Amino acid sequence: MDPLLRDPRAWGLMLAAMLTIMSNATITPSLPGLQQIFADNPQAPMLTRLLITAPSLLVAIIAPFAGGLTDRLGRRKPLLIGMIVYAVAGTAGLYLDSLEAILASRLALGLGVAAVMTSQAALVGDYFHGPARGRLLGYQMAAVNLGGLVFVSLAGVLAATDARLPFAIYGLSALLLPPLAAVLPEPARFAGEGGAAAQADGAEPGWQLTVAIMSVAAGLTFVIFYAVPTQLPYLLQAEGLTDPRDVGFVMAAMMLAAAVMSIVSGWLRQWLGRIGTPVSGYLTMGAGFAGLALGHSLALSMVSTALIGAGLGLCMPTFITTALNVTPGHHRGLVSGLVTAAIFLGQFLSPLASQPLVAYLGYSGAFGVGAFAFLALAAALTVTLRRKHHI
Repeated sequence: MDPLLRDPRAWGLMLAAMLTIMSNATITPSLPGLQQIFADNPQAPMLTRLLITAPSLLVAIIAPFAGGLTDRLGRRKPLLIGMIVYAVAGTAGLYLDSLEAILASRLALGLGVAAVMTSQAALVGDYFHGPARGRLLGYQMAAVNLGGLVFVSLAGVLAATDARLPFAIYGLSALLLPPLAAVLPEPARFAGEGGAAAQADGAEPGWQLTVAIMSVAAGLTFVIFYAVPTQLPYLLQAEGLTDPRDVGFVMAAMMLAAAVMSIVSGWLRQWLGRIGTPVSGYLTMGAGFAGLALGHSLALSMVSTALIGAGLGLCMPTFITTALNVTPGHHRGLVSGLVTAAIFLGQFLSPLASQPLVAYLGYSGAFGVGAFAFLALAAALTVTLRRKHHI
């Protein structure tokens, strides 16, 4: 057993991470049902899709500022306050009576996600060092996807009864608040300033460029990837798979594969390297998108989303690990905020990019474009990182 898993702080950070990246996708099985509930709203087709990505807009705007505040004020308070906001805003869809009001609550959810994600990511850098940090980020991504597997599967069952019931899942944050408050202490403050201190604090020369490359790569990854939770329910409907539980099964396959791959990504990264790991992830996701473009069965859809999840499990821990590893400790909050902002800006922009493709090319055509986009990203990232020879 990895000694890291005997540290209660590691488990606390995994539970906190579980609330974040895939939080938007929890209500994916509800989308067709919500569209029917609010069928009298002419904007329902677009608004229901924006319910998935609306929190991302707030996260993208707020996360860099939230990260900077954690560098100045500490990590613990933003984390706990963010969990409270997450629980209150996330469950609001249970009782709000218009799509516009639910959309507003989803924006508020983004405030909570921004605080939680930037704080917990910075705490990873504060508590752990070296290979342990990379392994924990892999475990965190696994926790995110295992949580997503349970949440989306449960949401599929709940949505089959009432499209609003999946919003209740966000109340988990309130249950996690006391144990996380107990096991996540405030770390020691960073006192070093300036160039020499930054070098002693774990920075690599040119770390700003490395962080920028990782942030852009993470953002573009999610622009493409988030076509899955926003468009997949409608693709399955078009193929005759109308049961909300089918969406839950397909999403669960993706999250299970992402969880497994995230667990082993820390070890695979030692063999594949900083370039080979995300490039392998991109190629795997491209194959999964191609499968969704060609497939017309539940089984093939599950295999395809499993490939997508496995690819994401390779990419995302590498992006975050690399950014934190090269950054001076007293800027980890800011950098975690920048990477977080990039991820969630990609999520928000995803339906704005994919919906026109769906309109012109259909669902299969749109996912085919996504497959080619991942191939292009693999080539671009290889060229970019090879030019930055010290990465």
